Amino acid sequence: MKITIKLAEVLREKNISQRDLARKTNIRPASINEMCKNETQRIPLDNLAKICDVLDCEITDILILDKEVPKND
Repeated sequence: MKITIKLAEVLREKNISQRDLARKTNIRPASINEMCKNETQRIPLDNLAKICDVLDCEITDILILDKEVPKND
């Protein structure tokens, strides 16, 4: 299983820049960028709540659980 962060797609759909999201959520721009590039390993729940509030979306719009990732044997 793998979790994919779709933040970059949601930002594009809502026409909001990473910088604007960082400013509105008070989350470090570097953290927002890591999420957009799917390079982060942990997202604090309060940050996820702030992002969903600002973007007026659900957690499932941002995080996708992919159960079909092939296993490396």
